Amino acid sequence: MLAVLDGTLPDGTLLDRTVLDGMLYRLVADAAMTTHFLFLAYLAVGGFLAWRWPRSIWAHLAVAGWGVLSIITGVECPLTVAEDWGRRRAGMAGLPASGFIDHYIEGVIYPEKYTDLVRLGVAVLVVISWVGYLWRRRHRDFSRA
Repeated sequence: MLAVLDGTLPDGTLLDRTVLDGMLYRLVADAAMTTHFLFLAYLAVGGFLAWRWPRSIWAHLAVAGWGVLSIITGVECPLTVAEDWGRRRAGMAGLPASGFIDHYIEGVIYPEKYTDLVRLGVAVLVVISWVGYLWRRRHRDFSRA
């Protein structure tokens, strides 16, 4: 592995610096994409994790707040910017102007015409997880009294 980092393959072949740079930029793009998918999964179900780990509710509140802010204002997600930058620097096509969700999710996982329904479903899931969190916390506090 160390040989690859200095630009030499195990058989002694030297890699062109642009190839190495492209691989590193591709790694940045792939890491941003993976993190983005994990972020969206946490947005949808992270509140349920707070049932087991109550302090994680604060992280989920921040993630949900970012999700609402991005939908309402259209602010571009830094993960989308990072992936697009990495893809372009690696010599790949960048993300479309519509962004990460339109590229990977809408029209792929669900038809675009159901976007509002999917958003509503995620919002309901988040609210259920928060209500459950509050219910569990309240019952836990009463059981200690």
